[in-house]
Amino acid sequence: MKEVGKIWMNGKLVPFKDAKVHVLTHALHYSTAVFEGIRCYNTPRGSAIFRLPEHVDRLFKSAKMYSMKMQFSKDQITDGIIKTVKASGLKECYIRPLAYYGYGTMGLTPTPNKVDVSIACWEWKLGESKAGKLTGARCKISSWLRIDSRSQPMQAKAASNYANAALARVEALNNGYDEAIMLNYHGKITEGSAENIFVIRNGEIFTPPLTSGILEGITRDSAIQILAANGQNVIERELDRDDLYSADEIFMTGTAAEVKSVSQVDDIIIGDGKIGMTTKQLQKSFMDVAMGKDERFVHWLKYI
Repeated sequence: MKEVGKIWMNGKLVPFKDAKVHVLTHALHYSTAVFEGIRCYNTPRGSAIFRLPEHVDRLFKSAKMYSMKMQFSKDQITDGIIKTVKASGLKECYIRPLAYYGYGTMGLTPTPNKVDVSIACWEWKLGESKAGKLTGARCKISSWLRIDSRSQPMQAKAASNYANAALARVEALNNGYDEAIMLNYHGKITEGSAENIFVIRNGEIFTPPLTSGILEGITRDSAIQILAANGQNVIERELDRDDLYSADEIFMTGTAAEVKSVSQVDDIIIGDGKIGMTTKQLQKSFMDVAMGKDERFVHWLKYI
């Protein structure tokens, strides 16, 4: 990772290399942290952060589910994000706000410890999200089940949830695939390791409901709203593995992934194995929105 600019630590911008935590930080041992992934795009009108208020709202919602007493307001976090991006000098970047139980009392109970907050950003490269943008991603149904709200609050974007996702991602990569698709305890489709999933069949678009145990993705919501504005309705319903195998198109959405195509699930080729027409159109529509070229959604951009 290229170290540029500074990192916001509890209200202060510190040099990138000096943004450190104690080895006994509670979150490091017990995964008691929540976070967000946010994109800043270099638009023709300047750098703009995509759906910033929604991301900040979700960060605080996640913190509440983990009984975190935030020492900063939403306005302060929003201001911190903007300052961090400006300090980086980057026109386009990935932004990572993180709230975590810090160093103090060790033991399973986190609440005696202060909740620390950091905000970092870095240059975004296509990297892992390349598969699905230029060619369709090859996905594997994971042997690891997606944990659900009977175990942890799945509407929180919590670090602990991503240990489950990391197992699925690594398994898929080790088996020669690009991404994992996870099932819940009822055998229903949930999402990828870090993306929501959509299935297109006979001209209809389907996506699993929140009750399947998925994260309420902000890019997922963006895709649904963009599709609706373009006259295409998305139906939320539970999906089976068979729905993937018989799909005409499959695409995934996420902050990092944006909109990416799926060309294969297990050993089944989806459609003709190429990026489908609906997916391709949505990819263009999404980038038009992110670049400020679609006036219908310009309110999603916070120019800095």
